[in-house]
Amino acid sequence: MPDRATPLVLYVEDDRIHLILMEEVFRLLPGWELRCAESGQEALAALAECHPTLALVDMHLPDMTGLELIAQARAQAGTAAAAAGMRWVALSADDPGSVVRAARDAGFDDYWLKPIDVPRLQAALQQLLA
Repeated sequence: MPDRATPLVLYVEDDRIHLILMEEVFRLLPGWELRCAESGQEALAALAECHPTLALVDMHLPDMTGLELIAQARAQAGTAAAAAGMRWVALSADDPGSVVRAARDAGFDDYWLKPIDVPRLQAALQQLLA
């Protein structure tokens, strides 16, 4: 995990409502920085540029799945080091029964169901990065 004075979270989500909600959540979390990407390609560019501490990744992006994103991030020369040194959380409204195993096998540290429970999200972020 990168040594940052301010933890940086990359939120990868194509739904504007979810993006706005997460931006509002992070306004309530002093000392945290949020960067958003609306596609897998935007996320890969952000990983190469800003080396986040944590990525929150929607499993259904317009150009790839969350599983494809983590695989590409870990395989590409420009993002592999950043991807290996950070935490990853998959986000989806899918029934977790079959997807959680696939997400964990792909390298995600956790799997959170949508819609996001804001108090639980805040507690989980604090615990994940403690």
